[in-house]
Amino acid sequence: MARVAARLSTEGKQSTHPVDEVLPVPKLALYGFQHVLAFYAGAVIVPIIVGSALKLSPEQLVYLINADLFTCGIASIIQAWGIGRIGARLPLIQGVTFTAVSPMIAIGLGAGGGTAALLVIYGAVITAGIATFAFAWLPAKAFRMVMRLFPPVVTGTVITVLGIVLIPVGLNDAAGGLGSPDFGEPKNFAYAGGTMLFILILMKLGRPFLSSIAILLGLVVGTGVAFLLGDAKFGDVSKSDWIGVTTPFHFGVPKFEWFPIVLMLIVMLITMVETTGDTYAVGDIVGKEVDSETVARALRADGAATALGGVLNSFPYVAFAENVGLVRMTKVKSRFVVVAAGVFMIILGMLPKAAAIVAAVPHGVLGGAATVMFAMVALAGIQTLGKVDLKEERNALIVGVSLAFALLPATVPVFFTKHMDADLSSLLNSGVTLGATAAIVLNLIFNGPAKDNAHDVPAAGARALAEAEADTAPGIGATAAEVPAAVPAQAAAPAPAAEKADDVDPSPSPSAP
Repeated sequence: MARVAARLSTEGKQSTHPVDEVLPVPKLALYGFQHVLAFYAGAVIVPIIVGSALKLSPEQLVYLINADLFTCGIASIIQAWGIGRIGARLPLIQGVTFTAVSPMIAIGLGAGGGTAALLVIYGAVITAGIATFAFAWLPAKAFRMVMRLFPPVVTGTVITVLGIVLIPVGLNDAAGGLGSPDFGEPKNFAYAGGTMLFILILMKLGRPFLSSIAILLGLVVGTGVAFLLGDAKFGDVSKSDWIGVTTPFHFGVPKFEWFPIVLMLIVMLITMVETTGDTYAVGDIVGKEVDSETVARALRADGAATALGGVLNSFPYVAFAENVGLVRMTKVKSRFVVVAAGVFMIILGMLPKAAAIVAAVPHGVLGGAATVMFAMVALAGIQTLGKVDLKEERNALIVGVSLAFALLPATVPVFFTKHMDADLSSLLNSGVTLGATAAIVLNLIFNGPAKDNAHDVPAAGARALAEAEADTAPGIGATAAEVPAAVPAQAAAPAPAAEKADDVDPSPSPSAP
């Protein structure tokens, strides 16, 4: 293994593994497992929160976690590998959306809690997944009309909001995890700070191989130190079963009720904005053009995964912003790394003992790594906003006011918990929901719909830009004057290299109104 690591560490420093490159098995395993560790806490926290709120038994809660991991693996493979016109074929990890937590708890408590509540939730999840899948099959022209609602000023704001909303999640983990008896203890911050420092040192060394697995090594070393000091507990591993197989409709036949379905459809509208933003963000990172067809394929994967989640006892799925930050940090762009991560998640979903080992990573250690990644998500949003002319007061107001709305639930939670109807609160008590909605509405008020899919660059124009960039330093984009006229003024910024011909939507862009 040391020999393999030495060989990989000596590879050319410019090698960042293109998005369609199939890496050697050792690299796929290391990079894929790093994605799993980075994603694991976010993957299991939703079933833990929802299951606890519905008063499920410990055994039922473990089943929910395993079902979630198993379905996450399948969903991530569909998104990254692609099946026909389903899946973006980009390094996007699929995970259960945080946006659905409050609505699902509200639905479940309204249904009386327990497994009976799960059946109502699953009916709404399956319906919303099918609706999302169907929406993404709209004709190209109609879909482009919808995508005109999401120019860079909107998607950049949404990605930035995601990062800002996620950073407190990482900081809470750094403090020991909300609800834990030692929350806020200095030792937790010491583990978080030590893990973060170790990751930053590895990144500073600048060696490609070490930098690309910095998060993984940080989690392993941090957990090892915590174990030596008696703060990493592996006792639950012996209590867990070796095999746990997820079966469809484990808790019974889903129930379909209209209000839960409406609530979940609204949740999926928000997740579509999240996935759209993440798709554009990771496309920029890996240097692959994202057009309306790419976004449609990503949303079809979301819809298929969500419907599958309802069948396999899990919840709504979305492209995970956390792992977009990891792609940016490691510069490992191959989508097959996410396929490998999907395989690992399927295995973890079938091996409760293996999942228990990963779950033993202390909150402080996890928080140190997560905070770095979540900050990188916010940075990805800021980079997307770099495509926008923020000297234009209208765009500046859209971004600033949307960020303010996004901070409202965390800053003034009493407004939602004490002065708002429970059903409405379950929908609006989310920074992502408020921030995304504000960005879309304000953009329509100030700018109106974009004249075209604001992120698209015609294939010929993209090729011309790629040829021009070939004569400049890597990563240096085109000037505003070089961007084809079909791109709206908001998007006057660098365009990534053109996709392969078979990935670019061949239909002509709709004419400006």
